Amino acid sequence: MHPASIEAAHHRRREGVLAGIAERLARTLPPGACVRVDWRQAALGEGCDVAGGEPRDADALQLAWDGPESTALRIAASHPQPWPAGIADYWPASARQLLEQAVQQELAAARIDSLQRSELLRQALYEIADLAGSNLALPVMLRRVHSIVGELMYAENFYIVVYDDIRRTMRFLYFVDQIDPWVNDPDREIPVTREDNTLTMHLLRSGETMRGPSLELRTRLGIPRSEDSGPDSADWLGVPMSRDGRVAGALVVQNYRQADVYTEDDRILLAYVAQHVLTALERREARKRLEERVAERTTELRRANDELQSEIFERKRMQEIQRALFRIAELSMTSESLERFYAEVHDIVSELLYARNFYIAMLSEDGGMLEFPYSVDERDPNRKARRLAAGLTEYVLQTGKPLLADRERIAALEAEGKVRSHGAQAKCWLGVPLLRGDRAIGVIAMQSYSDDVLFGVSDQELLTFVALHVGSSLARKQAQDRLVLAHANLEQRVGERTRELAEANAELVEQIGERMRAERKLIHQAMHDALTGLPNRLQLLERLGRAIAAAGDEPQACFAVLFMDLDRFKLVNDSVGHAVGDELLVEAGRRIVGSVRGDDVVARLGGDEFAILAEGLDGPEMAEELGRRVLSALSAPVWVAGRELFPSASIGIALWHPRYRSGEEMLRDADAAMYRAKGDGRDRCAMFDEQMHREATRSLDMESDMRRAIQAEHFMPYYQPIVRIDTGEAVGHEALLRWRHEQRGLLAPGEFLDVGEDSGLIEQIDWQLYARVVEDIARHHALPGYVAINVSPRHFRAPDFAARLLALVEAAGVAPQRLRVEITEVALLDDAPRTLESLALLRRHGVLAQLDDFGTGFSALSYLHRFPIASLKIDRSFVAGLESEAANESVAVIRAIVALASSLGIELIAEGVETRHQRDRLIELGCTHAQGFLFSPPVPLPGG
Repeated sequence: MHPASIEAAHHRRREGVLAGIAERLARTLPPGACVRVDWRQAALGEGCDVAGGEPRDADALQLAWDGPESTALRIAASHPQPWPAGIADYWPASARQLLEQAVQQELAAARIDSLQRSELLRQALYEIADLAGSNLALPVMLRRVHSIVGELMYAENFYIVVYDDIRRTMRFLYFVDQIDPWVNDPDREIPVTREDNTLTMHLLRSGETMRGPSLELRTRLGIPRSEDSGPDSADWLGVPMSRDGRVAGALVVQNYRQADVYTEDDRILLAYVAQHVLTALERREARKRLEERVAERTTELRRANDELQSEIFERKRMQEIQRALFRIAELSMTSESLERFYAEVHDIVSELLYARNFYIAMLSEDGGMLEFPYSVDERDPNRKARRLAAGLTEYVLQTGKPLLADRERIAALEAEGKVRSHGAQAKCWLGVPLLRGDRAIGVIAMQSYSDDVLFGVSDQELLTFVALHVGSSLARKQAQDRLVLAHANLEQRVGERTRELAEANAELVEQIGERMRAERKLIHQAMHDALTGLPNRLQLLERLGRAIAAAGDEPQACFAVLFMDLDRFKLVNDSVGHAVGDELLVEAGRRIVGSVRGDDVVARLGGDEFAILAEGLDGPEMAEELGRRVLSALSAPVWVAGRELFPSASIGIALWHPRYRSGEEMLRDADAAMYRAKGDGRDRCAMFDEQMHREATRSLDMESDMRRAIQAEHFMPYYQPIVRIDTGEAVGHEALLRWRHEQRGLLAPGEFLDVGEDSGLIEQIDWQLYARVVEDIARHHALPGYVAINVSPRHFRAPDFAARLLALVEAAGVAPQRLRVEITEVALLDDAPRTLESLALLRRHGVLAQLDDFGTGFSALSYLHRFPIASLKIDRSFVAGLESEAANESVAVIRAIVALASSLGIELIAEGVETRHQRDRLIELGCTHAQGFLFSPPVPLPGG
C-alpha cells in the first residue's frame, strides 16, 4: 500500500461514519433539536459529535449503554419547545440502533485499515529478508531497504549506524538527508569516547528507542547543542539494532518540517526493520568469515600441493640420478674404448647438469704431467697436456676436495697465490676429484662462460657422487682394457709374459674377490643393523613372511612376534648423550640374544625398538615365558661410560592367527600390545587379544568420525570459570574441548584424545577450537577477564605457532591480554629453546602463559626463572588430598607452592575445588584463585 493510501485510511478512521452521527440523529427529531453523541472504545478512542448546539440538561433525553465490542455510548437530545407526544417512547430505540450501526461500520473500517497495514508490513519484511540473503553489494542493499522503509513511513531523512562497544567505534553504513550536507564513508570507523554526547550516541549506549522533536529530546537528556550533530528536526525517531542484550547499531528517521509525524506503530515497525537489517549485516559478516576460512584452506591446500610437487620432482630426479649411475656402471663393461667411455659419461652428465664445457683430467703414470683424455669446450677446443702447475685443476688434485668457484672466488685464490688461470676465463668453475682409494688421480671439471649459468652446491654434490662411480667404473674399465691388451699380445709374448699374465690374472681375481666380498658386505649391511649387527626390519619381515606362508599349510603351527621398546630411553640420550645410548642399545641387543633360543630371530627395528620371531611354540604361555626371560635379562644393572644404568623394557606379544596376511600386521598388533604394557606400568609383557583388536578397530572408526567432525565443525569449547576464591567473582575462564558426536552425544577429551594424538588430527582440532574461542571472546559478554586455551607440546614444535595464534587474535579484533595459553611441564621439556622463543613472543604481545598440573612432574625452579610463566595451577590431586587421610602431605605441598608463587610474584590457581571444606582450607593456605565444580562445571556459552 502506498503511503497516500495509508494516510487516507487514517483520515477515514478519524473522519468516518461517527463524524456526522449527531446530525443524522438530529434530522429524526423536530427542527431546532440539539443532539450530542459521546463514545469511548480501545480501537476507536474517545470522541464526541454535536449537532444544533449543546443540549440543555434540564429537559434533555439521556441514553447511556455499552454497545458493540464494549463501546461506551451516550446520547443527549433537547428542544426549545416541549417534545411532541410519543417521541420519548419511540425515538430512543431508533437512535440507539442507528448509533450502534454507525459504530459497527467504524470498527469494520478500522479492522480493514489494520489488515492493510499488516499486509504492507509483511510484504516489506519479506522484501528485506530477501535482500538479507541476496548477493547484492551492501550500498545497493541498504538503498533498497531505505526505499522499503520510505513506503511504510516518512523516511526522506534516514541513516543506519553500526556500533562496536568493545572497540568503541561506529560506522555510518548509510546516510541520506535532505538538509544535512554531511557525506558518510561506510568503511570509516569513527572512534567514540565517553565525552561524545549526541542523540545517536545516547541511543547506542542506552539501547532505548527515542521519539519526538530533537530539541525536546536533547533538553530532556541534557545533551548540549553541537555543530557535529546536524540540524534539529521537528520529529526524530531512532530504534536500536540489538542482539543478546548488546547494541550493535541503530536506524534513525527524522522530519524537519512537521511534528508528531511518527506514531507508536511507526516505532514498532522500524524496530522490526532494524532487526532484519541487523540479521542481514550478520549474515554478510558470517559469509565474509566463511570466505576467509575457505581462502585460508585453499592456501593450505595449494601449499601442500606445492610441497607434494616438489617431493615428486625430487623423487624423479633421484630416479634419473640412479639410472645415470647404473648406466655409468654398465659403461665399464660395454664401452669399446676409454675415449668412448669418457664421451658416454659426458652424455650422461649432460642429462643431469649444464655440461657444455666439460673435461676429464688425469695424472700421468709418473705423476709429473696433467693429461686431458677427454675435453669439450666452446672456447678452448684443444686442451693440451701440461706439466703440473698452479691451475684450478691442480688445486683440486692437491686438496683432494671439490672446488666450486665463481669469478670472485677465482680472483681471490689468484690473489692469495694458490692458483693461476689457464685458457679462457670462466664465470663459474666446478671441479671434483677422481679418487682411487684415498688418492686423487684425476679431476672431472665443468665451467660456464655466461653469467646466466652458475653452478650451486647441489650441482657440486651431484657431480661428486657421479665422480665416485666414474672412478670405480674407470678402474674396472682400465682393468678390462689391460686384460684385453694382454690377450691381444698373448701369442707374441707367451714366453716372456707368462709371469706378467699370471700377475694380471691374479690381480683380476683379487678384484673379483674384492667385488664379491663387497657385494656380500652390502647384502649383509642391507639385512642387518649397523650398530648392533642384528638382523634389521627388512630381514625380520622376510623371515616372518616365510613363517606365515608355512603356517597356511600347517593349521597347528604356533609362532609369535615379541615387540619391545626400552623404557625411558629418550631420557638416557637427553641426559648422558647418544654415545652412551648407543652402547646401551648394543648391550641390550646382546642380552636379548642371550635370552632366546638358538632358532629365534632377534632384530633391531630402529631407535630403541627390538623384535623377536619365536617359531615352534607350544602355546601362548611359552611366548610369555620367553618375554619374562628377556625382561629378567635386561633388568640387570649395566655400566656404560662410567655410569650405572638399570634398563627395562615393555614387551607386546602377537600370537599367530589366520587373520594375519602379512608380517607388518603382526608387528602392528605386537606394537599395540607393547603400548598396553607401557600403559600398565612398563617393565612387563602384554599379549595382543581380541579386546585390543576391537580397540584398534574402534580407534580406526573413531579417526574416521573425527575427520568428518572436523569438516562439520562439531568440536566446541566449554568454559569453566576461574574465580577469586574468597568472593567467587570470575576473573577468567578455561576453554575445555568437547565433541558433539552424532551418535554418542557429547564426548570429553579423554574419550578421543589418544586417537587424535596418534592420527595427528589433534592439531586441526586445536586450531578449530582456538578460532572458536577467539570468536567467542570477540562476540560474547559472558566471558569476563581472560580465556585460557590448552596448548599441547606438539604445537611448540611448529616455528610459526605463536605468530599464527597472534594473527588469529588480531583478525578477530580481540585484545591479546584476554587470551592465555595453558601448558604442561612436558612442553617445557620437549623442546625448551623453541618453547621459550614462542612463549616470549606471545608475552611481548600480551598473551600470558599458565603452567598446568604443577607439582606432579619435575616442578623444577629453573622453569619458573627461564620461562615467562604468569600463573601456576595446583594439580587437583593435591586439592582432593585435603579431605583424605594424607591431608598433611597435601597441605605441605600446597603451602610450599603458595610460598614459591608468592616469592616469585606468580599468580596461583587451585584446580578441582569441589567442596566448601577444600575452599576454606585453600583460603587458609593463602591460595587466591580457584577453579572447580564448587563454583561451576564447564558449560557452553548461551546459544552455543
